[in-house]
Amino acid sequence: MKINTFEELLTKCSIDKKKIHVIIEEKESAQHEISREDVRLKTKKILDAMKQAISSGLGSAELSLSRQSGDDCQKLQQRFTVRPSLFGSLFEKITTYALATSEENIRMGRIVACPTAGSCGIVPSVLVASSEFLGVDEQRQIDALITAGAIGSIVANKTALAGAVGGCQAECGVASAMAAGGLVVLLGGSNEQVVQSVSLALKNILGLTCDPVAGLVEIPCVKRNSFLAVHAVTAAELAISCVESKIPADEVVDALVQTGQLMSPLLKETSQGGLAKTKRGIEIEKGIFG
Repeated sequence: MKINTFEELLTKCSIDKKKIHVIIEEKESAQHEISREDVRLKTKKILDAMKQAISSGLGSAELSLSRQSGDDCQKLQQRFTVRPSLFGSLFEKITTYALATSEENIRMGRIVACPTAGSCGIVPSVLVASSEFLGVDEQRQIDALITAGAIGSIVANKTALAGAVGGCQAECGVASAMAAGGLVVLLGGSNEQVVQSVSLALKNILGLTCDPVAGLVEIPCVKRNSFLAVHAVTAAELAISCVESKIPADEVVDALVQTGQLMSPLLKETSQGGLAKTKRGIEIEKGIFG
């Protein structure tokens, strides 16, 4: 059975009476002619790379070549030592981990594109920080990451996960949905709640533009990772509480595709509109490129 939609995924899970990650493991195992254990080992390598990117990012304040980004994670960590976050220690972890990973990307460090480099901080920050906070073992972390990957893959069946095609709703937006679904797994939620979290995350980020200043994946991309990581947690919390989206996940994806098609090319990674063409955005571009 092909799994191209969330409806097909839930149907397969229901028929086989299995969790999403098991269905995906079996599918990947058959498709690539490897064992399920090998699928999990490959996922573990990805998880380890995410954790290493977080660790490297937390310990560095090196600026990017443009000198516009790279030290915000250090600023945030220092602030939290003076006054804790109003939202508590998990919020501190998620926001700093998201910045740490995203800043590793703009330093040309090793990151996991999940689903893209510009949105690389969202899934790792939510899954790793939440696992540490909740005391979740590595096997369930792998379950969550496989589930998150399945979410990104299903959305990618309908649209390219690129800002140049669908705006940042297709990058940070989809990353947020992936993180939300993975977090539901960490929290012990059902397959249906995973998919509900996808609907809730995606439908509340429709229309997000991709308007990088000076054409670089820095402003507003780096800080956007922290915002959308928190967005993912909100979606997961709602879904795990049995709050449902009135619009099914597959229809939300259809709306995302339509929104991307209707969006002006000026707002899809061309740096010809939005924040990129504000007075300050133009000044920054001239300062970098002359």
